[in-house]
Amino acid sequence: MANSAQARKRANQAEKRRQRNASRRSMMRTYLKKVLHAIEAGDKTLASESYVKAVSLLDRAANKGLIHKNKAARHKSRIHARIAAMA
Repeated sequence: MANSAQARKRANQAEKRRQRNASRRSMMRTYLKKVLHAIEAGDKTLASESYVKAVSLLDRAANKGLIHKNKAARHKSRIHARIAAMA
């Protein structure tokens, strides 16, 4: 356990940051799953609408450093390709 005031504060900050990151990561994954479920159901309009929201969350997560920018690009590219293949 942290002994100094500075170490206690840093531990508190790290815990807050960990919880915030976990929440954002969970939200990002949820929106990705919504897109994938819409694709599997064959609903192109719902998939396209969900894709727009998911892209926004992916970009925000990449900008915040939650995920790497290439990982965000990879997700966007693969999902977009699956939606385009539905046509």
